[in-house]
Amino acid sequence: MAPPRGRLMLSRRSLLRGGLALGAAGAGVSALAACAGTLPPVDTTAEGFGQEATGTVTVWCRAATQTAIQAAATSFNTQHEDLEVVVLPIPDAQYVTKLATSIRGASVPDVVDFDLINCPLFYVRDAFADLTELVSGLEFRDVLSAGHMGLVTHQERIYGIPFIGDYSTLFANTDLLGEAGYQLADVAGSLESLMTTCHALQTSLPDVSPWMFPGNASGAMGFTIQPMIWAAGTDLLTGELGEQSGNITGNDALEAVLEFHRQLWVDELVPRRAFVEDGAQWGHDYRSGEVVFFPGAYGSAVAEADEAFRPISQNVLLPGPDGGRATFSGGDNMCLLNGAPNPSGAWMFMRYTLELEVQRSLPDSGYMPIRSDSADAGFAADYEQAVVPVTHLDEGYVPTSLAYNLLYNQSASPWLAMIRRAVFDGDVPGAMAEAQSEYDRILTQTQL
Repeated sequence: MAPPRGRLMLSRRSLLRGGLALGAAGAGVSALAACAGTLPPVDTTAEGFGQEATGTVTVWCRAATQTAIQAAATSFNTQHEDLEVVVLPIPDAQYVTKLATSIRGASVPDVVDFDLINCPLFYVRDAFADLTELVSGLEFRDVLSAGHMGLVTHQERIYGIPFIGDYSTLFANTDLLGEAGYQLADVAGSLESLMTTCHALQTSLPDVSPWMFPGNASGAMGFTIQPMIWAAGTDLLTGELGEQSGNITGNDALEAVLEFHRQLWVDELVPRRAFVEDGAQWGHDYRSGEVVFFPGAYGSAVAEADEAFRPISQNVLLPGPDGGRATFSGGDNMCLLNGAPNPSGAWMFMRYTLELEVQRSLPDSGYMPIRSDSADAGFAADYEQAVVPVTHLDEGYVPTSLAYNLLYNQSASPWLAMIRRAVFDGDVPGAMAEAQSEYDRILTQTQL
């Protein structure tokens, strides 16, 4: 079974080019102000909850990921004569604002399926039902994506479940790498080793570029570069949710990662178009055989590639400056709304989406499972390069913040400004100092 071409990459490309999600968050944050605690809480411990419910369950999903949730709803509906799931797609740029408005008006859907980074915006305002007992009681709780679960866990309570995954790894054209005498596993242990290999590739394979990054795509750079920092055991944020500040100046791992990309640029180890690449053509040069190393997603490196190219595109988790490894656990979480018209039916559907048969079918819609036990022999045969991230979900991470879009996804984000000043202007210390100030300013404003 071959993965569909294009679907995942098109959605990922639109989401990561920067600016789209931010518009939603910028408007949505102000819309959220008056929606705290306005919905009656759902009692998930009531006798018979989540069993033999009838009627209709309304699910809001983001338009970019509609295919996956619609497939799950269709499958669920064929198995439940008295309970129907209706999926309503919401444009990504309007999602946060529309949900906040519906909460203020006490007229909410039963379930929301949306970008996991938006979960904290709503659970801190008591919009989501507490699912702690239900999720903790799942026999497969321990194989759920750690990164996704981190975004629905607050003060040791659980406010949602993971649904679809989208993970960043380091891909390599193994034909080109082998032509130069290297094996991916031997050179991908650290950024230092990769830099040495890139210089060697520049000499032995002068007609291709050793590396590629989209230097003007804020979201895509966050998706692929942050794991190199997390692999070193640190993050760009510090403090508990609501009391966070930037962890920029004095962050040695961040400085090393910025210097790595600066050297790639200065030594002409990446194409010159990296300066303007905003994600619109992200991965095209890799799939065309013009680039050896490509930090990216399964969709852009494999699903969109020709059949003949897929076997030579192999991957590993992204390494840190001196070792370690990590992946960005992107994708969607599902949350049950307090005040939901049919909460019992809603949980029946949510629980269903976690079944292995549903999870293993997600690549048909262009997405990855969020259960590590999904990667059996059959899955590996169909989606070879998906096995690496899916079997290492315990090493996935996503920062929990009320300001993720403002910090990382916006085209005017301090994250992208820092990268461009450090990499293209050569001012790493100045870029980090400026970013520290901007991170602190934005976090202070969003946590008031």
